[in-house]
Amino acid sequence: MAHNPQGPGPEGNIDPAGSTQMFRAFVDEGGTPSPRAQAAPVKSGPSTGLIVGIVVAIVVVAAVAWLALS
Repeated sequence: MAHNPQGPGPEGNIDPAGSTQMFRAFVDEGGTPSPRAQAAPVKSGPSTGLIVGIVVAIVVVAAVAWLALS
């Protein structure tokens, strides 16, 4: 059997690549994601364009109704 310098994992199984130990070391260090991996800030509420579009739609409907009823 091949010699594993990192030793057996917590369950007693040998991880030949050592990826489990490296992952746990990363998690234990509290590794931070790179700046590219961070999500964009989330906006709260509707955007200005949506509000303007709704106002324009209401004005158009009111103008059509006023012309139809006069």
